[in-house]
Amino acid sequence: MNDALIFLLRALVDLYLLALLLRLLLQAVRADFYNPVSQFIVRITDPVTAPLRRVLPAAGRLDIATLVVLVALQIGATAMLVAMGGFTQPDPAALVYFALLRLTMLVLRLYFFAILIYVILSWVGRDLNNPVVRLLAAVVEPLLAPVRRVLPSVGGLDLSPLVVLLLLQALMIALPLPGLLR
Repeated sequence: MNDALIFLLRALVDLYLLALLLRLLLQAVRADFYNPVSQFIVRITDPVTAPLRRVLPAAGRLDIATLVVLVALQIGATAMLVAMGGFTQPDPAALVYFALLRLTMLVLRLYFFAILIYVILSWVGRDLNNPVVRLLAAVVEPLLAPVRRVLPSVGGLDLSPLVVLLLLQALMIALPLPGLLR
């Protein structure tokens, strides 16, 4: 029963953290704000970020308020997972360290699945007017473009997504996260 509760709470918290991370990334890549998916993400994250945005202004493309909320919620989620796992609470520095590792893992997973979905959509004939496809392109293309410049297409086949997926997977494996926090 405890494992099921940990899974459920972790999934719900991770979904909200994912929404905050998407808000941060969409602002960083200057994705279309009027896209319905962008509007949805802004609406579900605004109650938490709006009060802090009055105090902490953005620094260029980086929304400091969203970043602070994201890190604070990740620290809280990590502390909750450690407590629910029956472990003793680590010192605050270790808690922040593990929270930042979990946040890094979330970013890597987001990019991994975004690229995977982007590639699959390219195979089945994507509709470029679809709001999800436009947002996926806005998020994924900045990561794929540098690899495309170095690695030319082979016979009309773009191998840059494969290279980036392999690198992302290697980074996920290399992260020193304990099993409970993965």
